[in-house]
Amino acid sequence: MTAWLSTPPGRYMLAWEQAQFDAAVVDRFGFNALQLGLPEIDALRANRMPHRWLAVPEVAGLPWDVRMDGHAFPRPVSLVTHAAALPFPEKSLDLVVLPHTLELSADPHAVLREVERVLVPEGRVVICGLNPASLWGMRQYRAHVFARLGLGNNWLGRRFLPEAGDFIGHWRLKDWLRLLSFDVESCRLGCYRPAVQTDQWLNRYRWMDAVGARSWPFLGAVYFMVAVKRVRGMHLLGPAWKPRRSMAAPVGVAQRPSLQRPSHRMNQRQDP
Repeated sequence: MTAWLSTPPGRYMLAWEQAQFDAAVVDRFGFNALQLGLPEIDALRANRMPHRWLAVPEVAGLPWDVRMDGHAFPRPVSLVTHAAALPFPEKSLDLVVLPHTLELSADPHAVLREVERVLVPEGRVVICGLNPASLWGMRQYRAHVFARLGLGNNWLGRRFLPEAGDFIGHWRLKDWLRLLSFDVESCRLGCYRPAVQTDQWLNRYRWMDAVGARSWPFLGAVYFMVAVKRVRGMHLLGPAWKPRRSMAAPVGVAQRPSLQRPSHRMNQRQDP
């Protein structure tokens, strides 16, 4: 994905995402923040937490800022870790940002479970990803169809987006977050310009960003989501039984009246 991010549409997408990250993390307070993946964007540059780390997968980077293939990262990498096995104790991070991390992961469910584990209660997770129901997603889907038909060399079969990763719709992601006790605070979409390859054509369609946000808001090429970890309160329940009253108090017993007269009175009446 690194090579595609250096193309005109990749730079256009990164510029929009950088503005969203700056606005989302600037007022998030705490002590520890983590960016997991995509070092081409500095998602925590506007945040003021004292400890901010950049983590990359083992296959993508080394502990320093130069990869094995010679490509230099734009900034140093703090640690190398697997996204589904973070080296942090439970409830230790206040903020986690996932820039295209889930769609590039082999098991996005495991990544979300790990993020839920390391976040403190009321901690935030910020996620961005490519929207399959967009102009960019439709072009990518068309390319896959032509490739299956053996027409991949046709200009209609050329893929616009990078090969790596799978699309995850924002509607599916909301369901996954709810299952992990996250509440989605906000979800916005952007990058409404069509799938063109040059800066000249991207600038010609600049007007579509403003019109698309009002007219077809769900067709943005990228979604940006903020969710908060909720911990439901516990209520102590009393015993289901009631305590018995003291047995020392006397208890009155109702007796059935007798229909026979006392024997001594009958004897008195028989005497002369």
